[in-house]
Amino acid sequence: MEEGRLKSTEMGERLDFSNLNRAQFLSQLEANTFDLLVIGGGITGAGIALDAAARGLSVALIEKDDFASGTSGKSTKLIHGGLRYLKQFEFGLVKEVGQERAVLHNLAPHLVVPEKMLLPLIEGGSMGRIMTSIGLYIYDFLADVESDDKRKMLDKEETLDIEPLLPEDRLLGGSLYAEYRTDDARLTIEVIKTAYLHGALLVNYVRGNEAIEKDGKIIGVKCTDQLTGKELNIKAEIVVNATGPWVDDIRSWNGPIKGKRLYLTKGVHLVVPHAKLPVRQAIYFDVPRDKRMIFCIPRLSVTYIGTTDTYYEGDKDSIEVSEGDTDYLLTAVNRTFPSVELEMKDVLSSWAGIRPLIYEDGKSASEISRKDEIFTAPNGLVSIAGGKLTGYRKMAERVVDLVVEKLGTKSESCKTREIPLTPDPLGNTEKVNQFRDKLASWVEAKHLPPIYVDYLLQNYGTNAEHILNEVSRNSIPVKQLLRAELQYCITNEMVATVADFLIRRTGRLYFLPETIAEGEVDVFHHLQTTWPGSPEFIALVREEWTQTMA
Repeated sequence: MEEGRLKSTEMGERLDFSNLNRAQFLSQLEANTFDLLVIGGGITGAGIALDAAARGLSVALIEKDDFASGTSGKSTKLIHGGLRYLKQFEFGLVKEVGQERAVLHNLAPHLVVPEKMLLPLIEGGSMGRIMTSIGLYIYDFLADVESDDKRKMLDKEETLDIEPLLPEDRLLGGSLYAEYRTDDARLTIEVIKTAYLHGALLVNYVRGNEAIEKDGKIIGVKCTDQLTGKELNIKAEIVVNATGPWVDDIRSWNGPIKGKRLYLTKGVHLVVPHAKLPVRQAIYFDVPRDKRMIFCIPRLSVTYIGTTDTYYEGDKDSIEVSEGDTDYLLTAVNRTFPSVELEMKDVLSSWAGIRPLIYEDGKSASEISRKDEIFTAPNGLVSIAGGKLTGYRKMAERVVDLVVEKLGTKSESCKTREIPLTPDPLGNTEKVNQFRDKLASWVEAKHLPPIYVDYLLQNYGTNAEHILNEVSRNSIPVKQLLRAELQYCITNEMVATVADFLIRRTGRLYFLPETIAEGEVDVFHHLQTTWPGSPEFIALVREEWTQTMA
């Protein structure tokens, strides 16, 4: 064993998982040699860090921006089984991710929530009644869907009863089937926090620049702290590249890439007021123009629509939503819900992400497999690409199995199937509903609008109680709640920028946009008294807040 190599039991007492402790975290990164260094703080990297730490390995993880700031924060925010992959005969993929939905629900039942999806059958669409029924039957079978949640075929009248906005003159019927909704960024941060509790050291805004090699083998990474400009070296026995769309950038450290490589596609989502698109539940409908499927999902005060699937070769750090993207989605919605008549001016916000698919000759973007694949470079760098949000845990298991084999050490098998993603798990849907009832009474007692019940439950689970305890009834409660959330996220969730807080920790910018300005002044006063920095620092944060809002 190399001298100075960190053991999983040597990290000492856990500091708060806060950027206020950043200097100590950076010192620990530099001072030790880890069993495993993970590059990439999306859901895949987070899952790998948790799995490895739970098996007793010493683990470090770095992310060049914020956790979940890439693909893992810009999905359709569903833990779904990939119904459309049946068309590609991806039965193994559908089976694995379909079964993983129930596992993730058990690990975080407040965050991974069962939700019925309505699939309307419309004249001129690509979905026929017989093939839909057969497809959903196979889907239920592969995913081990229990009897109460198995697909139910509906006639025209039953479908309209569920969703009156659908076009009565063209509607043929529909189907209800089981899916799960989540918040991808919140799921990622909960996995990150759980990995930290198991001994991993995870730091955002640290960029990996190049490999450190010895005798032709990678033994670490030269890095830059993006917030201070500090250069640092992190050493590890094994380095894993889990950077999603940036996987090939890291793979190229070892020279030109040969063989399989990434094929990037862009997925765009639009957010509109729920009053403008008042669907009663999540809907999955097809676009006859190109035979693609689109989701329409109500959430808190909005409805969001997505997604597109087009080849992308632009700047991976700045992905724009074009007028064409917006027009495509709005046209699809207006055709399916003709009474709605959405316009560009109705769009409150949007997000765009990149899918890191593995290139296959002769296939279109929607036909390329979503399977993951592991690559090992001559210098020992391990890279994982492809895959889906839903399958992150199994992807991580495969990677860590390989890491353990390469280390040649004895290790227990994967434990993440039994590790809850919150220190105080609610356990099941019944307990979630019981806690929701308590939360509703607390929200009412604090004179907060009822919409905050589901908002707090989905984001924080039982930690919502601690946040609400900081809200007084003697002032403006919505402002105090925003301040209490900020304090919680600063202390426990490595928030470093306003976007970290408004987008990836709370989702307010997308799902409760009208609530942000209400607490703005109070938040900046709180920043001035809580965060280190000068008035100039607060001015910069205020400017960033304004830019994020825009």
